[in-house]
Order: sequence, then C-alpha cells, then structure tokens
Amino acid sequence: MAIQRLYALIVFGLLTLLDGANCMPAAATVTHTPSTSNPLTSTVVSSTVAPAPSCAVNHPSISAGKLRFAGVNIAGFDFGCGTDGTCTVAGAWPPLAQYYGYDGAGQMKHFVQNDGYNIFRLPVGWQYLTGNDTTAVSTLNATNFAEYDALVQACLSTGAHCIIDIHNYARFNGGIVGQGGPDNSVLAGLWSSIAKKYAHTPNVIFGVMNEPHDVPDITLWAASVQAVVTAIRRAGATTQLILLPGNNWTSAQTFVSSGSADALNKVRNPDGTKLNLIFDVHKYLDSDNSGSHPDCVTNNIDDSWAPLAQWLRCHGRQALNTETGGGNVADCVTFMSQQIAFQAANSDVFLGYLGWSAGNFDPTYTLAETPTENGTTWTDTMLVSSALSPKVNKLVVEPFTF
Repeated sequence: MAIQRLYALIVFGLLTLLDGANCMPAAATVTHTPSTSNPLTSTVVSSTVAPAPSCAVNHPSISAGKLRFAGVNIAGFDFGCGTDGTCTVAGAWPPLAQYYGYDGAGQMKHFVQNDGYNIFRLPVGWQYLTGNDTTAVSTLNATNFAEYDALVQACLSTGAHCIIDIHNYARFNGGIVGQGGPDNSVLAGLWSSIAKKYAHTPNVIFGVMNEPHDVPDITLWAASVQAVVTAIRRAGATTQLILLPGNNWTSAQTFVSSGSADALNKVRNPDGTKLNLIFDVHKYLDSDNSGSHPDCVTNNIDDSWAPLAQWLRCHGRQALNTETGGGNVADCVTFMSQQIAFQAANSDVFLGYLGWSAGNFDPTYTLAETPTENGTTWTDTMLVSSALSPKVNKLVVEPFTF
C-alpha cells in the first residue's frame, strides 16, 4: 500500500507541476463546437486554458442560458446493490417488458417525445455485468451483457445520449477499488471490455462509478479513475464523454472541499488533454441530501451550485448533475425549478441534470419519476410535469426530432 500510494503521489505531483503551481485559476472560456447534423452531439471542450489573473468574480459566459442535457435514470439493473458495493446478480431486475420489468423502452420514448428529454442514465451492478457475485473480474458475461445492452439499444433508438453507470460506490463486496479491494487494473479491464462494445457509438457516455464514499485517499482514487479513463480511450472510445466521480457520494456541495475537484482535475486522456472529461456530481434537495425524504428544503444554490460554478469556471471545467430529485410535492417543484434555473444560467459550466428515478421504480416510491401508462397515454409525475420536463421549464436546448 505504501508503494502504491508513493507512486500515485509522484505521478499526480508531476501532473500538478504541468498544470501550474496550486492549480492556478484558468480563464472562463469553455467552447462548444456544434455538430452540423445534431446540436446535441456537440464536442464539449473541457481542457486547460490560459490562466486568469483573478477568479474573484463569478460571471457566466454570454452564451449561458440553455442546458445541453435533461433526463432521468432508468433503474433496475442496479437492483440488489448495496452502498458497500455488494450486488447480487439475481437481485437485478431489467427495466424492459421482455424481461418482465416495467416498460423502460416505452418510458424513454415518452420522455423524449413528450417531455423533450435527451439523456438517460442506465445504472447496472458490476456483478451483474460479469455474472460473478463473489469475485471482481473484468470479463463480461455474454448473457447478462446482452440483456443490459438491450436497454442501451432501446435508449439509443430514441436518439438520446445514454450513460453506462457502474453502480458500485467505488467498491466490490466491501473492498474499495485500488485501496484494499480490487486492483485498478480489474476495474480498468471491465471498462475496456465495455468501451470496445461502444467505441463507435458517439451517444454513449461512460460513467466511471456511482457515488464513491468514505474513500480514505482521494489521490489514490484519482489514480483509479485515471486507469479507467486510459483504458476507455485505448479501447477505441476516443471521443465520448467520460464522467469522473468524486468522494462523499460525489456530492456537489463538497466536491471542492473534499479534495475531489483538485485530484480529479489531474486526470487526463492518453494524449495529455482533458477533452470530454466531465465531473460527475449529485445533489438532492431534502434535509440531509440523502434523497430519502419526500419534502424539499433547499434549492442548493448558495451552498453547492454557486461555489462549484466558481471553481469550474476558474479551472475551465464542466460538470453534469447525474442524480437529483425530490418528492412529488409543491415545495420540491419550487426548489427544483430554482435549482434548474441556476444551472441553466451557468450552462457554460453545468451541462444538465438527470432525475432519480424511473425504470423499475414503482410510482409509490418516494422519489418516483416513473410515468404511468394507460393504453397509449403516458402520465408524468408531478415533479416531472411541473419542473423537470424541458418542455415545461424551457431551459434545455431544443429537443431533436424523434
């Protein structure tokens, strides 16, 4: 462990020198290069730019005002997973009608057609992908992966972006990746296997890991993330977005104070750039940020989004809020609308938001965003129809034609 830590410190220390002493603030210039065919496939430039003399003032760019992404998690393949990284293969419940789950494919079509959503996050357990409950391995189980890929293809068929999210909390059966648990090479190998499948699928986004928490050494965790990024790029997926998660449940509120921002800011593509490496953050609106209460008490602006926007802008980086949510009650509609409006006003650094959650969650679940179906008619939950839907809030780039 001492040798591993020393190596990580040397590598990341050298990268810090390349960035400039103490990660000198960078100019607030973050550019988007739109595709000629679809503005949603624009290249996101998130790389080091010229240092700014001061970052005391936090002003969005003139182009800010419309978010690039809005969507929802389609859960089910992560069922059976605990926050200690223990997942049972038998506990997964594919959110597809052909596997006796809810109609996740129909939900996604509805969300795109009727709400203007353009991104979905598809959580899945490491154990399910490999078919192994007991041993951390990198080889995909052909049968299980084919079932998961059916959900990915259903997502892609809507024209939306699709996040592959390994939902293991930086762990496998209690052991932290790179810090007493599976070696970095095992997680990197798993991602290499996945990336090879989608290397030529630009709308796939790679979510390295859901909600790392209580990770003892953030520098070693950044080295684990670096190993994954390198593996994905070397597998041929050279242009897709990769989401980099921090410690403390990748909380937006503590992303900077926990050291996650500075550590992950050193992660690079094999060519030395930070192109399309996006920070993965979460933030709920209930009293303890757990997402376990129906009531919302905050819009998170002053203690989370404003400070994070400042850091991101000073360093020329961007973040995506891949989990947020609240109950289907009036105070959540109010606070969620305020949170989304702030993110849109700072869309030079915030790419968008995804609610938690639809898929196989029953509509009675506290944070359910699962629409109900009656014949050919889908009905959204209150929070979706009143706050999260881009066709309601008008704060997301115009949806593509389905």
